Amino acid sequence: MTILITGVAGFIGSNLARNLLDRGDNVLGIDNISNYYDVNLKYDRLNNLKKYKNLNFEKIDISNYSDLEKLVKKHRISKICHLAAQAGVRYSLEAPMEYIKSNIIGHLNVLEICRNFKIKNLVYASSSSVYGGNTKVPFSVEDRVDTPVSLYAATKRSDELMSYTYNHLYGINTIGLRFFTVYGPWGRPDMATWIFTKKIINDEPIEVFNNGNMERDFTYIDDIITGTVSILDSCKQDTYENFSKVYNIGNNKPENLLNFISIIEKSLGKKAIKIMKPLQKGDVTNTYADISEIKADFNFNPRTKLIEGVPKFIEWFKNYHNFN
Repeated sequence: MTILITGVAGFIGSNLARNLLDRGDNVLGIDNISNYYDVNLKYDRLNNLKKYKNLNFEKIDISNYSDLEKLVKKHRISKICHLAAQAGVRYSLEAPMEYIKSNIIGHLNVLEICRNFKIKNLVYASSSSVYGGNTKVPFSVEDRVDTPVSLYAATKRSDELMSYTYNHLYGINTIGLRFFTVYGPWGRPDMATWIFTKKIINDEPIEVFNNGNMERDFTYIDDIITGTVSILDSCKQDTYENFSKVYNIGNNKPENLLNFISIIEKSLGKKAIKIMKPLQKGDVTNTYADISEIKADFNFNPRTKLIEGVPKFIEWFKNYHNFN
C-alpha cells in the first residue's frame, strides 16, 4: 500500500516524504512546482529524494481532477497526506484566484478522490491563520473561527468545513492540522526566518511589522514531522471508527518578534538594520497554540526551542547558498 503526499516538493511535504521513505514506506508524491517562490529550491528538495526506490513522483496540479484521477488509478493508495496549497497571507491580497484554485477546488478534488476510490483516511494541512483576530490565548480548537482576516485563512477554514461534510456524508476519516509558523532547514523563502537571515547577511534592512509588537508560536520542522507521522500511523485502512477532527500542531510557546530577530543576529554575529512598519493587512499580532488535545491523543511533545532551531536553519542556509 502507498501513502499519497500532495505538495511533496514543499517544505513540510519533502521532509515528511524523507521520513516515511527512510523507514520503508511507499510514497507517491505529487506537486505542480508552482512559481510562487523559486522552483529551483523545490527541485533541490526533490533531488534529495531521488535516491529512494520506494518513491514515485508525478508533476500534477491538484486543481485538475482528471489528471489526479488517472494517477490514482495506477496505485493502491492506503491514505493521503494533503499538504499542497497556495501558501502565504500577504500574497492572497494580490492573487486571490490562486487560493480558490489550489485551496478550494484542489482540496475538493482530493476529497472526491477519497470518495470515489474509497480511501478512508485523509490527513490535511490547515493553518493557525484560521484563528483570525482572536484575542483569547492560547488558541484552542474549541474556539470559534468564523472571523478570518485574510483570504488564505478563509480558504483553510473552508477546507476544514468541507472535510467535516465529507466525513458526515461518506464516512471519510479526516484530520486537519493547524500548523503554527513552521521553520527549519529547507524552509520557504517567503517566511520570516529566511527573509531576515538573507537580508542581515547582505546588510539589507529588514521590515519589522507592528513595530515588533508581534508574537509567533514558532515550530521546528522536525517536531512537525514527528507529530504528523504519529497521526498518519494512527490511520488504519481497516478501522471502522468514524471521525473528523482538527488539531493545533505548534510549539505551545509564543516568541516575541524582536527576540526572534535577536536570536538570528546572535547566530549570524551581525546586527540587523531594522525599519519599523505598521501592522500589514491580513496579519495577526499573536499566535499561540493550545496543544493539549494533540498531546493527549498522540503524545505530541515539541522538543526544539527557538534558540536551538534558528542556528540549525542558519547553518543549513549558509551551506545551501555556499556562504562562509
